[in-house]
Amino acid sequence: MDVQDFNYELPPELIAQTPVEPRDMSRLLTLDRRTGETKQGTFRDILTEVRPGDVWVFNNTRVIPARLYGHKETGARVEVLLLHALGNDRWEVLVRPGKKALLGTVLHFDGNLSCTVEERTDFGGRIVRFSYAGDFYAALDTLGEMPLPPYIHERLRDRERYQTVYAAERGSAAAPTAGLHFTPEVLAELQARGAAVHYVTLHVGLGTFRPVSAARVEDHHMHAESYFVGAETAAAVQAAKDEGRRVVAVGTTSVRTLESAGASGHLAAGSGSTELFIYPGYEFRMVDALLTNFHLPQSTLLMMISAFAGRENVLRAYREAVAARYRFFSFGDAMWIR
Repeated sequence: MDVQDFNYELPPELIAQTPVEPRDMSRLLTLDRRTGETKQGTFRDILTEVRPGDVWVFNNTRVIPARLYGHKETGARVEVLLLHALGNDRWEVLVRPGKKALLGTVLHFDGNLSCTVEERTDFGGRIVRFSYAGDFYAALDTLGEMPLPPYIHERLRDRERYQTVYAAERGSAAAPTAGLHFTPEVLAELQARGAAVHYVTLHVGLGTFRPVSAARVEDHHMHAESYFVGAETAAAVQAAKDEGRRVVAVGTTSVRTLESAGASGHLAAGSGSTELFIYPGYEFRMVDALLTNFHLPQSTLLMMISAFAGRENVLRAYREAVAARYRFFSFGDAMWIR
């Protein structure tokens, strides 16, 4: 498949720069993946789609202030984006400019936090080891910035607006943005209508947001991301599958977790690492319906939902969303695919 087959025209002014207030007042485009029919509404209409017995699965990862600005001992400035914790104070990171991050280079962020470049990675990043006084995450909270995507140019006034209301497990370099629309009240109403709510964790890193540079879809390689599925979630999802009830994934990261941990056809509890790349032709084993945001042209996420709902259906729905002036990407509106 040609990557260009997943392109669409998007006026730049439709890229949302700030989140909607309140969270659940965003718009919602519904797509029936079997018929291609669409329906426009508001996010709270999602509650009318709930079926008793549904299992809704959310990614409870929490975004860390993963962007650090520092300098080399020479005074040259650098930017470091934390991607993935490796343990023992070691992290996979991206460094800009990369040419200044030679092996052995020490990068300073203030008197209490620094890191040493120890290895190169195969995607152009680095592995660094941090040195610090006190608590690492406390230093990160003080010195780091929320890693907003490059297409967002407005400064974020409240860090919590780039977190879901159920964010719990810190470690992500980006938010699972489909979940940003939910409020505690919507979650409670979801359950009152007969749906079960469960959580997985996938720490969003380079695998989710790295652009596709290959010309052919099949030539793209996903970078690994770590995930965790608890025993309670695994049992609930598997029971739903066995009994013919729907499993609803909230966000593409929940899809990736469920499909990775359920690759055998049975959802396995525990931790893992996934390089799963979902594009048209993929056979879904776990997910029956999907809530997501609108994704970048030619992105792996657009390819994933095209695999789920059909490329023509998805691109037709995207054209409708553009014509109706929906808001796109991380702080944008939502899409319900059933």
